[in-house]
Amino acid sequence: MLLVLAIIFGILPGFAWLIFYLQEDPHPEPRRLIVYVFLVGGIVTFLAVGLEIGYLNALKLLGWQTPIALLTGLAIIEEVLKFAATYASIHRSRYFDEAVDAMIYMVVASLGFATAENILFAVGDIQEGLTAGIMESSLIGGVFETISLRFVGATLLHTLASAIVGYYWALGIAQRREKHFIALGLLCATLLHAFFNYLIITYGPGQIYYSTLLLVIVAAVVLHDFEKIKGYPRQAKHFHPSQNPSV
Repeated sequence: MLLVLAIIFGILPGFAWLIFYLQEDPHPEPRRLIVYVFLVGGIVTFLAVGLEIGYLNALKLLGWQTPIALLTGLAIIEEVLKFAATYASIHRSRYFDEAVDAMIYMVVASLGFATAENILFAVGDIQEGLTAGIMESSLIGGVFETISLRFVGATLLHTLASAIVGYYWALGIAQRREKHFIALGLLCATLLHAFFNYLIITYGPGQIYYSTLLLVIVAAVVLHDFEKIKGYPRQAKHFHPSQNPSV
């Protein structure tokens, strides 16, 4: 029963943010494709865990366990895998026909990724608590607190970082410099991800004011980006995000 509750708690934040972000799409995508991209994003989470363990072991062997190497490397792994999951899922799809779709599908994959992470965290907390002999009521409260913090923290971070990549991806397609802009988007997303983790480590999960302020600022920028590219076809010849045809 506790494990079922842990899974439910882990799923809820991703679904809540998914509903929110899908409202930003003026022409809703097919549900089956949304589900597919979400699931692919969740599956690559397990690949990310394996790569991160290998990366941490490599740093330990080389003696390079500096904060920059640690935080930046882990962020790169996750941001690249979220993009790869999205690209492999939809870049040839006939439904990928608007600039904003790049942001939408990146967010969907990131929510699949974040949801899998949340479930792993929740189940891990339950297992650790049971091993330590903690009361069930306390375990449920602890898991709920963890997932609540991740709702406004790590889960939101994943969506914002991936939305940034999606925005640059859309720019790259429109300006026929896809690789250049994707690399730039991944760089921005990695820096955001690493800086967020740095704030969490520095100030602890109990003091989330700085990390929350960072996410609020980035969220305002991302929502502005959504508005800028709404209505533009994927292959617009004269796409310029400063002019929005949907306004």
